[in-house]
Amino acid sequence: MREIKTVVFLSNFFNHHQQPFSETVYNRIGVGYQFIETEKMTEERRNMGWEIENLPEYVITVEQYNYKKEMYQDLIDEADVVIIGSAPNELVEHRIRSKKIVFHYLERPFKSKEEKWKIPIRMFTWRRIYPQNRKHCLLCASAYTSRDFAMFGLFRDRCYKWGYFTELRKYEDIEKVIDAKKRNSILWVARFIDWKHPEVAIQVAKRLKTAGYQFELNIIGDGILKKSIEEQVRSENVEDCVHILGSMKPVQVRSYMEMSEVFLFTSDRNEGWGAVLNEAMNSACAIVASHAIGGVPFLIRNHENGLIYKDGEVNDIYLKTKWLLDNTHKRKMLAKNAYITIQQQWNPENATTRFLTIAEKLMNDEKHAMPFDSGVCSSAEILRDDWYEG
Repeated sequence: MREIKTVVFLSNFFNHHQQPFSETVYNRIGVGYQFIETEKMTEERRNMGWEIENLPEYVITVEQYNYKKEMYQDLIDEADVVIIGSAPNELVEHRIRSKKIVFHYLERPFKSKEEKWKIPIRMFTWRRIYPQNRKHCLLCASAYTSRDFAMFGLFRDRCYKWGYFTELRKYEDIEKVIDAKKRNSILWVARFIDWKHPEVAIQVAKRLKTAGYQFELNIIGDGILKKSIEEQVRSENVEDCVHILGSMKPVQVRSYMEMSEVFLFTSDRNEGWGAVLNEAMNSACAIVASHAIGGVPFLIRNHENGLIYKDGEVNDIYLKTKWLLDNTHKRKMLAKNAYITIQQQWNPENATTRFLTIAEKLMNDEKHAMPFDSGVCSSAEILRDDWYEG
């Protein structure tokens, strides 16, 4: 049986969300792994602390790529396996025509509801870009990705549950970590933009204060809505319990997660995956998250390792947050189970093992390359937007 010796990952720019998976693949196959950048990192992402100063040796920078495009195209064409994320599709056209293994790593394409007149255009374009080919597969970085592509009859039986695999932190005594968290501490982390809905967190805080709860809501982030959110905090008279802390580097965010009991995740369907969910679960937070977020249906089992609320329903998220503050034992149980989910399943090591298993089966022409019944790299079932009823 042939083994995977070369893997190329194509994406816009290398960052801390891709590094853990890349490190584990590199540790398995060595110099056969290459990550190719195709764009410069945006100023916004650099300001958020995403830039990595000392890039690993397996990263081919955008400057290197632009200087020797032909050489790197040969590398792409000849690799055993290619993963393509946010990068030009023409880079893998030759591989697809040659029926070599290509995994498209995609969030859901329809983050806003599709206008009906665009559907025929999409059908024509996508069938050209994503031709039917058993070795042309989809890594679904959203629970809704497979459904969006299934509307056009694409990637049938070739959709795998995937996502983002953030740094895995292991704690010797997770119950001790949970017990040390600050009592009634709530955390919200995101950019201050409309579809992240920071105003929902403030509304929850207002209702908790009105109901007489003693708590602290820390808000980490920055963005165009910052001034309006600061004004909302003042107008709702919650300045004593809501603290806007500004933007922080990822390592600082993780420290706040480790100290916080509850994590609110309020994005709508525009949130393709939501890597902060992985991080908050790994930090043993009790999660309250919108059902429309791409990573939620894959990662959260309602009332087992977190709570799901119906997107847009403020009363639902308020009641679930209140319930967590009222039920210490249940809150700690959800927090511990959230940690276990990441520690045992949705982590870079497990993702790498399963991904290489599937890729090897495809390379050896095994007819059924769906060896996992659940979790990472299992079949991504078709999930409707309205699956959650509350």
